[in-house]
Amino acid sequence: MKVQVSPSGRFVLVVIIVVVIGLLAVGCDSLRLAPSEQLKQNAWLHNRTTAVAAETARAEATSPQLQALTRLSESQSRAFTSYYGLPSEVPQAETSEQILAQSNWELAETAVAQSAQRPDPWQVADSLLEVGIGVSALLGGVYGTRAVRFLKDARAKSTALKEIIQGNELFKKHSTDQTQAFKAAHANQSPETRQLVTAMKV
Repeated sequence: MKVQVSPSGRFVLVVIIVVVIGLLAVGCDSLRLAPSEQLKQNAWLHNRTTAVAAETARAEATSPQLQALTRLSESQSRAFTSYYGLPSEVPQAETSEQILAQSNWELAETAVAQSAQRPDPWQVADSLLEVGIGVSALLGGVYGTRAVRFLKDARAKSTALKEIIQGNELFKKHSTDQTQAFKAAHANQSPETRQLVTAMKV
């Protein structure tokens, strides 16, 4: 069964796609990279560390409060492993000695550094515009052609804006004596423009 889409329906679809792309591009700060093998290993190791800590606290007959805290920590840690997924290679972590190996300390440091990484907002926006162009081209027709033209224009403007912002930042970095004059020249920007430029500097 072939579904026919009217020209107005195609146009509405293209508008929805553009709005979704815009919303995703604006919300880039919430995007994260997929968890790496090191992040998965660290999450799994964290669960093993809390489990061994809970067993040790129980075996050494520590205070009831410490035993409860370590049991709760072990329970909470299961969520991290579930969220990140299981690693393809599981680190040795049966005993305290294995868990406290130097390699696991290094793994924890690597995981901390990786967890702070975010996708480049410019690349995300460019990729989303490419998807929009591809979908619009598939729709075809007058409205699809217009949407392709519009999205290509938006991509060109996005690239130009990126280059301008990067050039401005480079100028301020190398011409610190001109920073105040540069800020004064941009003092009349609207709050919306300032907010957009600030977001794109990230």
